[in-house]
Order: sequence, then C-alpha cells, then structure tokens
Amino acid sequence: MQHEKLSMEELNRKTVEEFKQSEKIPVIVVLENIRSAYNVGSVFRTADAFLLEAIYICGYTCVPPHKEIKKTALGAEESVTWKHFENAGLAIEELQALGYTVFAVEQAQHSIKLNDLAYNTGDKIAVIFGNEVSGVEQSTIRQCKGCIEIPQLGMKHSLNIATAAGVVLWELVRTHLPLSTEGV
Repeated sequence: MQHEKLSMEELNRKTVEEFKQSEKIPVIVVLENIRSAYNVGSVFRTADAFLLEAIYICGYTCVPPHKEIKKTALGAEESVTWKHFENAGLAIEELQALGYTVFAVEQAQHSIKLNDLAYNTGDKIAVIFGNEVSGVEQSTIRQCKGCIEIPQLGMKHSLNIATAAGVVLWELVRTHLPLSTEGV
C-alpha cells in the first residue's frame, strides 16, 4: 500500500464560517494565567482541530489579537469562540450554570487518571489548564468537581501546557468520532 500525503483539496478543510456554523463537541477549555502566548495559540489550534465549543481565557492569559497567538494558532483564533474572564472562578460559575462539569488538569490528591475518567459522549465537560510553573490555582481546584491527571511514566512529571491540552482534549474528543474501517 502506497501512502501519499493528502492535498489541501483532499483535506476538505472548513472555512471560518463553516466552522462557526458546525455542531461542536461539548468541551470547553479554560486557560488560567498562561504566561506564553505561543501556548495559548497552540491551544486555539487544537480546539479548532477537535471542533470544541470554546476557550475561556482567565487572568493574565493574553487574548487575541496577539502576534504570538497568531503565529501558533494559524488562524484558529478567528474560528474558535473565546471569552475572557477576570479570574477562573467567574468562568467556573458560568460553566456550572450552563451545565458543564468542570475538572482541573492537575496532579493532586485523589485525582482521576485520564484513562480512568468516566463520562458519556454527550456530557458537557470543561477542563482547566493552569500556569506553566505553578499549575492550576488551589482556589480554582476547590471549585472543580475534581482533577484529571495525565499518567506519566518517566523522570519528568510535567508536560508543556500545549502538549497536555492535546493529550487531554484528544481523550475527551475521540469518543465523538464515527467508527471507521478505512485504512484497515
């Protein structure tokens, strides 16, 4: 079997307008005090790739338009719905009022391993990613249903926020995908 890269036409990418009108996967990403605009842009790109509901930006996390967000988001900052909150507590209050179950992505006592997280495909879930050095604020964690932890096996026990977001969001999204036998 020969594997050839797909052309841009074969990728059948959505326009910004088509993306905005598409039915979204009921997952909202919350970014709390992220220092790097490049990380923010990467999360926008991942949210676009997985057709997520929105990104909630909290605290001093920078917001679009921003040149460093633009550099890594590659236009996803135009397609993904986002909203800024003064702090994560206000974002959590809104999410809970909208029926979202909110989890912090953090290593904590009694955290749930990502691969053990039980949820139904239609559940509305929000996940909070925290600062690159200090993580999710303890006061924020207290407002969440719990913490999700990515199992890690090596010497380092932390991942870059953009990488962690990719891992967690893929796990939440993959059950929404239609089963495919193509390429088997």
